[in-house]
Amino acid sequence: MKYLKKKKLVLRTLAMPENINVNGDIFGGWIMSQMDIAGSILAKEISKGKVVTLKIENMLFLKRISIGDLVSCYAKCIEIGNTSIKISIETWVKKISFEPLGLNIKSSQGVFIYVAIDNYGNPTPVLKKN
Repeated sequence: MKYLKKKKLVLRTLAMPENINVNGDIFGGWIMSQMDIAGSILAKEISKGKVVTLKIENMLFLKRISIGDLVSCYAKCIEIGNTSIKISIETWVKKISFEPLGLNIKSSQGVFIYVAIDNYGNPTPVLKKN
């Protein structure tokens, strides 16, 4: 299937001051939400309809993110079930406000599972739409 290929950039954003935790770094919940948004973009493209997040597997935070960092989420579909879509997501950070400038760092990774739904919120087959 054409979606089971290499990771592609699906979301870019800036880490902002309102997203910091008590230590002054970007809050892990904000990072997870950006990854979930990125994964749902790819899942919607695959299902050609509505999707909901079922669960997150293997979430790992590798490096901290600072205010002003450019956050890029890369996603790859790794499995398509009857109604589910499993997506691997990596978050990479480009330092544009602090030293060392321009450095790209993998900051987190996880596997998110989405379910295709119909207009009533019921699971619906993915492959019949493709």
